[in-house]
Amino acid sequence: QVQLVESGGGLVQAGGSLRLSCAAPGRTFSGYAMGWFRQAPGKEREFVATISQTGRPTYYVASVKGRFTISRDNAKNTVYLQMNSLKPEDTAVYYCAAGPVFSTTAGDYHSWGQGTQVTVSS
Repeated sequence: QVQLVESGGGLVQAGGSLRLSCAAPGRTFSGYAMGWFRQAPGKEREFVATISQTGRPTYYVASVKGRFTISRDNAKNTVYLQMNSLKPEDTAVYYCAAGPVFSTTAGDYHSWGQGTQVTVSS
């Protein structure tokens, strides 16, 4: 288990950008694959993006491909989600997660952050 702290959420207009950060204070997380998931009101949590321990490969859900970029800086124990061309349907609470394997499945991740709200206005 590793503690994860997300930041960077907020309110943005459609077409705008946000960068989410997820830090693991005091822990070395280079041994973990990292993922971003999101949950909109009334909907189930869904996979957004994942990155392997070394930074390659990465994988995205189709709806964000070409707009979102996941990256990591193992020296800073931080993973990022750069979100461009945001749409109202991207509105959700975004969670980062850590796990032992590169996966799109929430059950494969053992540590979760508290979530950060992203709201995209039309």
